Amino acid sequence: MDGEHSALSGVERERERLPPIYTSSTPAVLGRGPKQPFPSLGTFISSLSQRRDAGGRGLAVGIGGTMTGSVGFRHTVRELPPICSDVRQKQRFSIDTLPPEAKAPFPCDPVIPLRTKTSREFQEDVDRAVQSGDWREVRDFYLTTFDSFIEINAAFKREANGLFNTIEDSGVNGKFVNAVYDSLLSTPQDIQKSVLKGIINSLLREWKGPRTKDDLRAYFVLIQNPQYSSTSTYVIFAHLLRQMAALSEADHHFLVHWFKRLSARRFRQLVERLLQFVSTRLLPAEPDELPPLAKCSWWIPSATKVLSLFNAANSISSPPIMPFTDFYNITLEHVDFMEDYRTWQNHGNSNRFSFCQFPFILSTVVKKAIIQKDSEQQMISQARLSLVSKVSRRQRVDMHLLFLNIKVRRAQLLSDSLDELMRKRCDLKKKLRVTFVGEAGLDMGGLTKEWFLLLVRQIFHTDYGMFSFMKDSRCHWFSSWKCDNYSEFQMVGTLMGLAVYNSIALDIHFPLYCYRKLLTPPTVPSDPNAYIGMATATLDDLQQVMPDLAHGLAELLSYEGNVEEDFYLTFQVFQEEMGVVKSYNLKPGGDKIPVTKQNRKEYVQLYIDFLLNKSIYKQFAAFYHGFHSVCASDALMLLRPEEVEMLVCGSPELDMTALQKAAQYEGYSKMDATVRCFWDVVLNFPLELQKKLLHFTTGSDRVPVGGMADLNFKISKIDVPADWLPISHTCFNQICLPPYRTRKELKHKLTIAISNAEGFGLE
Repeated sequence: MDGEHSALSGVERERERLPPIYTSSTPAVLGRGPKQPFPSLGTFISSLSQRRDAGGRGLAVGIGGTMTGSVGFRHTVRELPPICSDVRQKQRFSIDTLPPEAKAPFPCDPVIPLRTKTSREFQEDVDRAVQSGDWREVRDFYLTTFDSFIEINAAFKREANGLFNTIEDSGVNGKFVNAVYDSLLSTPQDIQKSVLKGIINSLLREWKGPRTKDDLRAYFVLIQNPQYSSTSTYVIFAHLLRQMAALSEADHHFLVHWFKRLSARRFRQLVERLLQFVSTRLLPAEPDELPPLAKCSWWIPSATKVLSLFNAANSISSPPIMPFTDFYNITLEHVDFMEDYRTWQNHGNSNRFSFCQFPFILSTVVKKAIIQKDSEQQMISQARLSLVSKVSRRQRVDMHLLFLNIKVRRAQLLSDSLDELMRKRCDLKKKLRVTFVGEAGLDMGGLTKEWFLLLVRQIFHTDYGMFSFMKDSRCHWFSSWKCDNYSEFQMVGTLMGLAVYNSIALDIHFPLYCYRKLLTPPTVPSDPNAYIGMATATLDDLQQVMPDLAHGLAELLSYEGNVEEDFYLTFQVFQEEMGVVKSYNLKPGGDKIPVTKQNRKEYVQLYIDFLLNKSIYKQFAAFYHGFHSVCASDALMLLRPEEVEMLVCGSPELDMTALQKAAQYEGYSKMDATVRCFWDVVLNFPLELQKKLLHFTTGSDRVPVGGMADLNFKISKIDVPADWLPISHTCFNQICLPPYRTRKELKHKLTIAISNAEGFGLE
């Protein structure tokens, strides 16, 4: 199957040898040992197929190959359907949508032999073997335990013939599994080889009909084997992953919940092992380290699908077992992800694998690049049409038509910007250039950054009234006042879209729920009457915006007394708009419906939905359309709300030590006295001054998605008297320092410069 030998002659079996495997003294990832030709699984199996007795229960054939003994393996393997049921419609892998366990019947499990060894007894056996050098008892345990799925259950199932048919309890003695695996890598090589041999025999057996719960338990135990950290075992690991990936949706449902209950350390180890497997298969350290990719193209899809089960387990855990960013595979930043994206666009969620079907594995760097390149292609298409139109009419071609040119006056910044964006809404996907009237600055990026910064500062000022600043949550939320024209909200959405497209980080403080609304749905519906931004809201979402109110509603839900008499509430709420208090019914006739213990959950849900969705629907709809007018792309389906926030705002966490490491120098070296004084001063600045330095040098006080290294921060020498202030070129993220003689002088001049950094000062 897939280029592997289906059977081997007896002579070949005698000649084959097991490649080196991972030992406790071998590096965790490489573990290659002496250089050997890489065997196919058929030769791999034949080298392990010498049975302990003449009868033998295993079968030494290639997985999926021709039967050469009394027991065969199925000739075909099921296709691997994508784990995300329909990512093009923003349907993530959702455990809640899977069928209940009652709908997934399983055949009766076979009778399992009784094994009584405990973790303590096993550890005592290992300790005796280490001291005496006699490993026979430990060897017999490993030989027996991993010889079949039945034996795996006999060893690790808490009750040999107990049912354990629930998602809540795998029935596996996790402590014993950990003890057996933790000791495995310190055992002699022949014991480690015997475990691999047993796993192969287990995977080779023919299975008829659906898997039993005991089969799932065996997979659950086998996936935790630490030997898979070695590339020499990747052939076996790949076939284990293939079988697990091909399990039914109901089987995956159980595995996801069982994975959820692993310890955080063990869970992370398995995720990192799978990520390393994918990375090594994509970019092996040595050309002949693994079989040719063409002959095992199913390795990566299988591993990615199993990894998605761990991602699903992490998603349903509260709090998550590990940050979602730890599922990113950084190796994918170095492959042709646009080709993968085009495959996904063309084939969607079909059997044609693409990483975009599993967006959790793609880093924010990759997703940002996809969005930018996708928008770039749209921009190039528009620019080409404009050029063709000009040429066909024999009109003079103006190169300005390749850009979105914004010309504004500082004194009328907001109104000019709104007018420009409305007039040039057909050019929004072009590269942005900003000109301030009366100023001689040429926009190479710095003026664009300043325009964003000043505009955002003015729009979100409380006096302007578009957004309310919530002091308790320290975030902005949409004002609920009603008006005839919501174009300014559309402008804010457009600004956010332009910032993403032009790689500008904005100092905007929206709650995470706002970005979830932006992705509801992730692409603009073709039906103009379809609802947008109506994300399901919970008490936790309200907590992000109005924590005090959320706390009060939580107390209402848990109140043990007489709700109707003590709270005296109805399904009516009051809201202040432009100094006027207005009332709104949460449901028809709500002002006459009292809130009771029986209907208080409905009241709370309607109230939350009113505050976060219905009361601001028109404002947010305009904001939504503004954002998507720039960033309309299938790539938005790949994003989590947290990732949209990162693309818009960058990171507020400043790591000046990382900036120091990534800094470049021109005219200075990092050992020059002026440079050493500069970093001594900057590293000891308070956070506010560090932000001002970043703004002075780059035009923004936020860190881009790629981190400080992506700033290309440069310190240059300028040959002017030492009484001059530092100069910056925000277009190039460059600060120019005169040769200051003392630390005190440098600190004084630098503080003055970064505290007075707005505008070019030219009239």
